[in-house]
Amino acid sequence: MADSAASLAEVETSFKKFAVHGDTKATGKEMNNKNFAKLCKDCRITDGKNVTTTDVDIVFSKVKAKTARVITFEQFKQALAELAAKRFKGKSQEESLQQMYGLIAGKEPANVGVTKVAKAGAVDRLTDTSKYTGSHKERFDDSGKGKGKGGREETADTSGYVGAYKGSGTYDDKVKEA
Repeated sequence: MADSAASLAEVETSFKKFAVHGDTKATGKEMNNKNFAKLCKDCRITDGKNVTTTDVDIVFSKVKAKTARVITFEQFKQALAELAAKRFKGKSQEESLQQMYGLIAGKEPANVGVTKVAKAGAVDRLTDTSKYTGSHKERFDDSGKGKGKGGREETADTSGYVGAYKGSGTYDDKVKEA
């Protein structure tokens, strides 16, 4: 019996880890349906034949309180008991529940299928500022560092000369000569 108590403690730690997964405000005492479904998927409780994702959602709705959106660890154990009977048909309730605890004990939320940073040649080519042309080239200095606001906006020339005037800055010289 000491073995089942130890596995129950491991199941509770897994419950807490899944309960806080993806939710910054979660305390680990209650689990929402999304995390319960993730636990069932990651721990391979859902097998696609005996237990489907629909079964998981139905059992979650059955064990939670009417107005609640989360389940406690006690309600979680009830849900596991219902799922264990479906998952391990032909075995006793106690035996199937122990196998269910064995599936969950020591597991953590997996990050499989999470989008990773693309590290391809195309990304390097697209982010190499030395290969930029046209107006985009003006936004970066020679080292590839951005110029900030100066590179994005066209600043007004307040020198008093017309845009393409070749003799800009020569007025003072001409006035002194005269």
